[in-house]
Formats: sequence, structure tokens, C-alpha cells
Amino acid sequence: MARRGLLRRSIYKSPAQLRLMVAPGLATAAALAAMREAVRPGVTPLELDAIAERAIRARGGAPNFMLEPGYRHTICANVNAHVVHAIPDDRPLEPGDIVALDAGAVVGGWHGDAAITVALPDHADDERTAANARLSEVTEQAMWRGIARLANASHLGEVGEAVSAYVRAHSDYGVLEDYIGHGIGRSMHEDPPVFNVPTRRRGPEVKPGLVVAIEPIISAGGIDTVVEDDDWTVTIADGSMSAQWEHSVAVHADGIWVLTAEDGGAAGLEPLGVTPIPIP
Repeated sequence: MARRGLLRRSIYKSPAQLRLMVAPGLATAAALAAMREAVRPGVTPLELDAIAERAIRARGGAPNFMLEPGYRHTICANVNAHVVHAIPDDRPLEPGDIVALDAGAVVGGWHGDAAITVALPDHADDERTAANARLSEVTEQAMWRGIARLANASHLGEVGEAVSAYVRAHSDYGVLEDYIGHGIGRSMHEDPPVFNVPTRRRGPEVKPGLVVAIEPIISAGGIDTVVEDDDWTVTIADGSMSAQWEHSVAVHADGIWVLTAEDGGAAGLEPLGVTPIPIP
């Protein structure tokens, strides 16, 4: 879930606290894996919501999106031009839809947060299918570039530089600036902000104890957004398709570990020359 209001506290966790963040990360990963297995034309976002909740509770966790005041669901299901915070509904997904599924879990008072995007093929419209798949792929790879940069960065601002540089080099897509990543720990949304574009400030020092959700949100067109009448759903103003990928990542004394990936991020980081190290 994209950053909104934040609580101020130390942004660095102790080694023991980092270990406590493994369980909510894995519960979040389980929810995303279950939804990825189930998502297809004809399935409704509300059905995916129930699937995600069952997966999180089976891991001993609870959905942390429900802790957001006024929000009663496990996931946000952002379909097509919806950017973030879209409330899951009973409209069946259709061939050619692109849907970002964002979920989080809390276990023992510690939080995980992650998102995937799935482009549903439309065999009657190969062009739309290819365009949506490409948008998701660029967004996912931009996320992995940001995570890989975190492994060797001196300051957090380098993550946004890596994300933006990849998008610019491989597309003419728009990188949203109003919705960004965030610190995560005792609360789902904590300092520091994690920008997806270069900023004047270098950001905080990257050192052991830093845990952040790296969360590029990319539009096939413009980056201006509007909030719908439900006061939650955010939509691209020009109706362009959007994609979102997110992982929660911990920096520790021996390296980095992607908390919301079953393999710690090994598959995504291997092509980039980075080997994640489990939290000791």
C-alpha cells in the first residue's frame, strides 16, 4: 500500500527486530502467491481478497490493510487505470485487464507489504495484451533495479535514481511521484519516504537496520491522478493503464534480504549480480 501518513521513530531496527519481520514478510508473500495462482478472467477482486486473507491467517498473521481507518479489506485491487488503494469489488476480471494486487500482513506487531501486477491475456487483442505485459515487466524490473541499488547504496535516494533510470531507458512511461514507497516495521507506513525519481536530498544513510518498501507505480501515459468518489481509489487522470510492483526489503550487517519473497529475492536479483543474504 502506498505511503500516506507516517509515524516518526528511529528508522533503523535492531538485528532482533529484523528477525521478527521475517514472518509477516512470508505471510504477505503467501497471500500474493495464492492470488497469482487464482487470478484469471471471471474471478472477482472480492474473491481474490478472500483468498489473500485465508493465506495470511494460515501463516498466523492478520491483514494489516484492515488497520487503516475506514478500510475493511485485505487487498487493494487496482484494475487498468486504477493506480492505488482501489477497493476490491464484485466485477469479474476480463481478458485484457491489467490488475495490481497489493497486500500486507501483520504478525506479532510487525508488518509486511508487497504488490504484484498481472496482465490477463486477451486472445482477441494481441496488441493490448502485449502492451499490458510490457508495462508490468518494465515496472517489475524497475523495482528490482531499485532493490539491487539498495544493496550497495550509501543513501536511500539512490533507489529512486535506479528506478527512474531503468524506466526512462526502456520506455516512455510515466513514473508516478505522488505515490511512493516507505519505511516499514511496527507500522505499515513509517519514515523514510522512498522516492521513485531523483530528488535534491540524498535521503537517509543506508546501513544495517533499514527496512523499506520499494514500490514503483508506473503509468503508460500521464502521471496526474484523481481520487474517486469512494475517497480511496486513485485513478490515472488520462485513463492510461498503470502497474505496481512492491517488496519490503531489509538491510542487515551481511547484506540485504527481500522479506516479502520466499527466496529472499534471489531469483530477481541474480541477473543483476546481487546475492541476498538471510538475516542472521
